Amino acid sequence: MSADLDYPRLLHVAGTILDGAVEEFRAGVGAPSAVVKGATDFATQVDLDLERRLSAELAEQTQIPVHGEEFGGPDPDSGVVWVLDPVDGTFNYSTGVPLTGILLGLVVDGDPILGLTWLPLQNRRYAAHVDGPLLVDGEPAPPLTETDLATSVLAYGPFNAGYGGRYPGAQRADVLRGLSSRAARVRMTGSTGVDLSFTAAGIFGGAVIFGRHAWDNAPGTALVRAAGGVATDLAGAPWTVNSPSLVVGAPGLHSELLDVITEASYGEWKE
Repeated sequence: MSADLDYPRLLHVAGTILDGAVEEFRAGVGAPSAVVKGATDFATQVDLDLERRLSAELAEQTQIPVHGEEFGGPDPDSGVVWVLDPVDGTFNYSTGVPLTGILLGLVVDGDPILGLTWLPLQNRRYAAHVDGPLLVDGEPAPPLTETDLATSVLAYGPFNAGYGGRYPGAQRADVLRGLSSRAARVRMTGSTGVDLSFTAAGIFGGAVIFGRHAWDNAPGTALVRAAGGVATDLAGAPWTVNSPSLVVGAPGLHSELLDVITEASYGEWKE
């Protein structure tokens, strides 16, 4: 199925559609909660309006269905599907922290083949398809080269140390402690899109993402792989839309990162 897709054309069409939403995105910064999902998790009216707009334009211009964060859609595990997060880093967006963006990926039978991350408040656009290269503001970026934790900045996903779940907060804190003594610096941006696009561009050496949502992870996974990086789950399996987590990194650093995670999590996340 993917052999029949015109990646450059789809990337161009999708980029043009996202360009058309930039001003609406910028105008809505500071928007309050409109839909409450959890204690500190919510969607703004901008999330809802942008998803409706972008989904309609993508479906009309590409004839490919869309699965969005707010309104769902066809299962991204099967067939060709766009996955869309209209406002990534919603808490940042609502409070005015400028680390937030629009994420769009194309997946084929669960594998990401194309990704776009627009960061309107940074005036920056990252795009790529599986054959590369990574494009930053439309210009090819150099591929990632081998590096290590000791000289790199690492992004780490936000968490509550008191929470349980598949990756308990207390263990996440242990892993963070282990990484803090190995990486040059650790950063928590609050935006998966920022973490992954910055890794693809070589700003961050790698990133650890505990969320599993395709609309968060597929776009940036495509960017990282197109740039020559590695994307797996916490157990080291190649990332797909069914993966429970995401670890990305430059060559060399990624394997080192997994080793530290496995050691600090007592091997329990290798399951």
